[in-house]
Amino acid sequence: MLIRHGETEWNREGRIQGTSDIPLNDAGRAQARLAGVRLRELLSPDRPVILVSSDLSRARETAELIADEAGIDGPLLYPELRERAYGEGEGLRASELEERWGDRHATGVPGAETLPDLRARALAGVLRVVADARSASAPAVVDVIGVTHGALIRELVRHATGGERPEPGERLPNATGYTFLVERDRMSLVGYDSLAHR
Repeated sequence: MLIRHGETEWNREGRIQGTSDIPLNDAGRAQARLAGVRLRELLSPDRPVILVSSDLSRARETAELIADEAGIDGPLLYPELRERAYGEGEGLRASELEERWGDRHATGVPGAETLPDLRARALAGVLRVVADARSASAPAVVDVIGVTHGALIRELVRHATGGERPEPGERLPNATGYTFLVERDRMSLVGYDSLAHR
């Protein structure tokens, strides 16, 4: 499962973060704790869990708070799980970025990581995490929880669904989970907004 980090002040203000290292705010910390409680309810007590995270502080702190609430070991850090770099768009409000360069999900903001490059990096990162987890836990089956960022998760969802999800204009809320199955080098989406309370 990949979980988007909790809220930051830049999220609240509608600013583009990218690789800028913006910390969680109090609402984001509460979201992370709630995600940890929900994970504790969902995870099988008989299956080992490996928690990983982007090395940016908003993801790392989210993972640490989830670990505390879910009763699992703290995160292993993977820079490959960082957010998309938005170049000159970082720090701007989303509306300002779109006014200058168009849709942030589809355009080439100067200095920004392209979507194909983001997808390639994200897939390579996920495959590295899975290989490391299998190596550390074999022969046991293990659940892997990764805390990362909205654009990276969005691109992996697109990849796994052949572009069917997310819907155009759909925002992936903070502290929501998306469950993938990785078999060899194939990835499929098996749960969307997996941490929602039903």
